[in-house]
Amino acid sequence: MIKIRAAKRGDTKAIGQIQVDTWRDAYAGLLPDNVLLRMSAEIESGRWVRVIDRQESVVVAEDSKTGVIGFGSCGPSRLGALPFDGEVYTLYVAPGYQGRGIGRRLLRALFVELELTGNQSTLIWVLKANPSRFFYEAMGGRYIADRNERLWGTVVTECAYGWNELTVPCSKR
Repeated sequence: MIKIRAAKRGDTKAIGQIQVDTWRDAYAGLLPDNVLLRMSAEIESGRWVRVIDRQESVVVAEDSKTGVIGFGSCGPSRLGALPFDGEVYTLYVAPGYQGRGIGRRLLRALFVELELTGNQSTLIWVLKANPSRFFYEAMGGRYIADRNERLWGTVVTECAYGWNELTVPCSKR
């Protein structure tokens, strides 16, 4: 049984490990190897403690048998140049759990969080070369923009998907 709930401090170790695992899985060949190899669950966990302590919106997917298997975060849009008031900052599902509808459920929960804080629209930035970006199209996101970002000495192209209404297509599961 999978439950979606607000993250708490005790979840940060699992969140950090999921972030490392998903980055290494999704971004191999897209980001410099030394960046991916230097990542550690401990460092990422510490970052997520600070995010949760600031009471930012973070949700987790929890499997009743194995614990936290995915997470996401959201808040106000960080880039005022696009006409979206909210932003999904992160959405990660552990590699062994992808393709099971968990990302859809997390995205829906993030949209609820955004609505509760007065947002009516949202966007998410994702590496353009990441094939997982098509998930956002399947979730009703509209491709809206590209940008080049310098990350760890490498220029990567990101693309944004936007939702004018905070709805996610119904699950077939």
